[in-house]
Amino acid sequence: MRRLTLIAAAISLGACSTSQNTPSEATGRTVPPVPEVAHESRMEHDAQLVDTLPEPALQKHRALNAAPMRSAEAIAQPMTKPASPMVVMPEPADRERYQSLDENPVKLAAQEPVSTFSIDVDTGAWSNTRRFINSGRLPPVDAVRVEEFINYFPYDYQADRSDHPFSVGTELARTPWNGNNLLMRVAIKGKDVAKDSLPPANLVFLVDVSGSMGSADKLPLLKSSLKLLVRQLRPQDRIALVTYAGQAGIVLPSTPGNEHHKIMAAIDNLSSGGSTAGATGIELAYRTAREGFIDGGINRILLSTDGDFNVGVTNFDQLKQMVERERKSGVSLSTLGFGTGNYNEQLMEQIADAGDGAYSYIDTLMEGHKVLVNEMTSTLATIAKDVKIQVEFNPAVIREYRLIGYENRQLAREDFNNDKVDAGEIGAGHTVTAIYELTPVEAPGLITPLRYGSDPGPDQHKANELAQVRLRYKAPGSDTSTLIERIVQRDSTRPMAATSDDFRFATAIAGFGQLLRGGKYTGQWQLSDARALAAGALGADRFGYRGEAVRLMDLASALTPNRPEAQARLE
Repeated sequence: MRRLTLIAAAISLGACSTSQNTPSEATGRTVPPVPEVAHESRMEHDAQLVDTLPEPALQKHRALNAAPMRSAEAIAQPMTKPASPMVVMPEPADRERYQSLDENPVKLAAQEPVSTFSIDVDTGAWSNTRRFINSGRLPPVDAVRVEEFINYFPYDYQADRSDHPFSVGTELARTPWNGNNLLMRVAIKGKDVAKDSLPPANLVFLVDVSGSMGSADKLPLLKSSLKLLVRQLRPQDRIALVTYAGQAGIVLPSTPGNEHHKIMAAIDNLSSGGSTAGATGIELAYRTAREGFIDGGINRILLSTDGDFNVGVTNFDQLKQMVERERKSGVSLSTLGFGTGNYNEQLMEQIADAGDGAYSYIDTLMEGHKVLVNEMTSTLATIAKDVKIQVEFNPAVIREYRLIGYENRQLAREDFNNDKVDAGEIGAGHTVTAIYELTPVEAPGLITPLRYGSDPGPDQHKANELAQVRLRYKAPGSDTSTLIERIVQRDSTRPMAATSDDFRFATAIAGFGQLLRGGKYTGQWQLSDARALAAGALGADRFGYRGEAVRLMDLASALTPNRPEAQARLE
């Protein structure tokens, strides 16, 4: 086929040959002269080349030459109809998948005084949104989960000296987008554990090497990110490398963590190709992790993929059920998401939830460093599991409340005391933040009161109590939960400007996330207001994450979507 192409090119150049260089109309470049060749000699040479073609190419050549030739006069005549316009091929369809979520509604404290949900330490929604904004477009609404925006950033919450693995604090201030309302922050701080003090780790890297992982933002970035973690491993740690495409296989058996060169070489040898049998890979990874199980150690799978499973078990619910069954073995599973275009974010987030792990999205090597180096202890070491939060609001003080974010973490009221109900995990050093917007009884609410409803009336003994915050958690390896309780006093309310940098910055991020989702509850508050609040609450910003957030807000405000509803998201 290549020779046939060369013949056609040679004939074309021969027809255009002149004794001098001539400019090309298409490119403006000078075309070098083609040496004069006798017509008969050239035909004999071409015929010899044709005779050497393979049979399929020869048949195609004969078919082409059987077409009637245009005369020289016809060639000289101008076209009788204009040339067809250039056909612009559409860009490949965007097949990214996100879970559709409706924002938590406003609830009346007199009718539903109790709010219950599972904590969430995932951060993938923020870095995924950053990827969208840096590429010049707003993220899909369903890609924005506000709690993951807030929890992406480290906060300087103070750990207490109690016997609990984490501390709990609250803070109360006026809502910046609605002066009649209050914001209540529930802040959790996991106790820090030094890297050298971590128990030995049994890690299994489960790496997607299918054909969909070939682009630079997928397997090459994945390999570079995993190498960052490898450099942190100790002699007492062990690591195995399992890959999957059309089928799964072990490319590196469980290896001591200090054999860096051996592990790096195995990572370097990874290449992409084939379909994606994700379920087969997950099964093999769990089997490998169970064989290398360390009692009292860290036993974790790190699933690294774009989530585009397309062969074997591909049903979303079946995959979740598989991981839920496997977690009973004591092996947890975290997910590291990569890539664009066909990214299955819903799968990545939900599989990590089912696997008692955390979901992160890695869009740059800097993010890989954040997740796998800076936050290594919280990524790997779980200090509390099945952590649930329940807040009971005092209807005599609070008319309405709304939890900002955590839409897919809601639990039934009775789930709080049921130790068989799964919930989120907290890693060493993790900070977790939840924010409620509250409407006091004296302020106008969004819900029209019932004509025949009963007034709870003030309780003089608890007139200053705004809410009671309860948390339940299990220690790793335990099946019985422990209860923590805190009372939030109304007289602790302060102006937003008088609150901590952490509270103001978390509020700014919560507002930014809500605006990206359409700003249903943020009134006239604008992106510029979120930016100003964040810029004034940068604090120490050791890693520059907060400064980057302010710059992302600037980029988001510079985007000018054509759709009115999208434009409204920035105003």
